[in-house]
Amino acid sequence: METKFPKAITDKMKACLLSIFWPKKDIIAFFRNNGCTTIDLLGISEELHRSAIIDNTFVQLYNRSDAGLGQFRAMLKSLIEWDHFDPYYFNTIGKLDLDTAKQNIQSLKNLQEERDGRIERERRLAQQRKDSEENRATAIDFKKVFLNLYQEKDGDGKTISTQKRGYLLEEFLRNLFIAARVATTDRFSINITGEQIDGVFKFEGENYIVEAKWHDEITSTSALYFFSQKVEGKMYGRGFFISINGFTPGSVTALKNGKALKTILIDGADLTLVVEGIYSLEEMIDRKIKAAQTRGYIYVDVHTLNEK
Repeated sequence: METKFPKAITDKMKACLLSIFWPKKDIIAFFRNNGCTTIDLLGISEELHRSAIIDNTFVQLYNRSDAGLGQFRAMLKSLIEWDHFDPYYFNTIGKLDLDTAKQNIQSLKNLQEERDGRIERERRLAQQRKDSEENRATAIDFKKVFLNLYQEKDGDGKTISTQKRGYLLEEFLRNLFIAARVATTDRFSINITGEQIDGVFKFEGENYIVEAKWHDEITSTSALYFFSQKVEGKMYGRGFFISINGFTPGSVTALKNGKALKTILIDGADLTLVVEGIYSLEEMIDRKIKAAQTRGYIYVDVHTLNEK
């Protein structure tokens, strides 16, 4: 079970991008439209060659604490569904070749189907119970909704505002917990900025405060500290902090250097593994708690249990 995108798929994604887009600004816009943040695109400009723009962005995504899994998945979804070929660049000036572009998209689609098939086989071997057809359909819906949010779209593929994405993330998390039968003792609620969700869930007899953020920038040390203070102020306080775009190494270190480990960290890659069916929500939470309790790790790769 890989938690990073395989090289064969990312190489074909690069070929697709080069065969679909000619203007450099369009390549950069594609990255932005699929969840890449300001930090992911640091140093990326139209002064670079087209291939360098793509290579450098992919490297920066791979170097994220979450390996850019959500962004890569969103880009993959966009590319295999691509059907717009600008006639100016394909026909008028002939900078791009339509047959090549379509062949690359089809090859990528084949690789994606092979990968998804393998993941599904592994998931079936690992699961303890047989999912009903209804549960399988629900899992597919969760995956579609979550990946659409990376593209700032709703479940129907319509473009949404930042505030609307916050509301849909609230709804996504609430439904994810309900479907997993993880008890929520208070409703997830959202503040006026549209980007912060607070709630409480109960797991194996313990209550956990949960807060989630979806910011363009990686969650700052101050935001984590503020949340940890809220956790500290509760009796036997424990918390899960969800940052879709991950955490800075400094913020994780600062939190670990506190008096006690009471906050566990989740990012977009962790949730992607859940919606793809590699781990159930309960398994993901359990593995995170286990790493914190037995190894003192608050931010780990769910699969390896090594620190991110």
